[in-house]
Amino acid sequence: MQIDLNADLGEGAAHDRELLALISSASISCGVHAGDADAMAAAIRHALAHGVRIGAHPSFPDRANGGRAPMQPGFSSLRNHLLYQLGALDSLVRAQGTRLAYVKPHGALYNQAAADRQLAEDLVLVVQEFDPQLALMGLAGSELGYAAGQTGLRFIAEAFADRRYAPSGALLPRSDARALLHDPQEALAQALEIIMDGFVTAVDGSRVPVQADSMCLHGDTPEALLFARTLSAAFAEAGIMVRSSPPCA
Repeated sequence: MQIDLNADLGEGAAHDRELLALISSASISCGVHAGDADAMAAAIRHALAHGVRIGAHPSFPDRANGGRAPMQPGFSSLRNHLLYQLGALDSLVRAQGTRLAYVKPHGALYNQAAADRQLAEDLVLVVQEFDPQLALMGLAGSELGYAAGQTGLRFIAEAFADRRYAPSGALLPRSDARALLHDPQEALAQALEIIMDGFVTAVDGSRVPVQADSMCLHGDTPEALLFARTLSAAFAEAGIMVRSSPPCA
C-alpha cells in the first residue's frame, strides 16, 4: 500500500526544509498569495535534494487574505493570472534542471473549483493550454476531478489529514472553528481511515467515501512538522509507503 504525502510550501513558513525530508510531493507557491521568488527557488532546490515531486500552487490574486477570499473572475482574468503564476514557477523549476509535475490550486480557487463546474472546466482548460502533460491535483470526488476526467487530463485525487470534512465531502470552511485539526493523533487517525478504509468521518459523525491518491498537510500551520513526523512514522509501521504516483524521475 502506498500514498503520496504532499505539503504546500514556499509560503515563507519556517520548516519547509524539514518537511521536504518527510513528504513525496511539494506544492510550491507561485508568489502571489504568499512567498516570493527567493522562497520559491529555495523550495525547488530543497525538493530536488530530497527527490520530491514538484507541483505549482497558484491562487486568486489575493495576497492580503492569503488567497483565501472568494472571487468570481471572468475566464480571461483567470487565464491571465494562472498563466502568469505557472510561467513564473516553471521558469524557476527549469532553471534548476527539472520539470513541473502537477498543478494544485490554492485556497479559495481550490475550494470554489471543487464545487463550481464552470470554474473547474475553466481551470482545466488553462492547465491544458499551459502544458497538457501536467497533472491536476484537487479534492477527491470534486467537480475539478470530473472536469479533468472529461478532457483526459490526469487527476490526482487529494484528501486532507489536517482539515475536517462536511457531510457533503467538502472541506469544512475555515470560518468554522472546527475546520482545522490540531491533535497529531487525530490527524493520523483521519489519514489512516481514508487510506485504509476509503472513508472519512465528517463533523456530524457520518462516514463519507473518499478515494485519495495524495494526502495533504498544510505547510503553514504550526503543527505541520509534528503532523508530518507522526504520519511518516505511523505509515512506516503500518507498511504504507510514502511515494508520489507515478514516482519521481
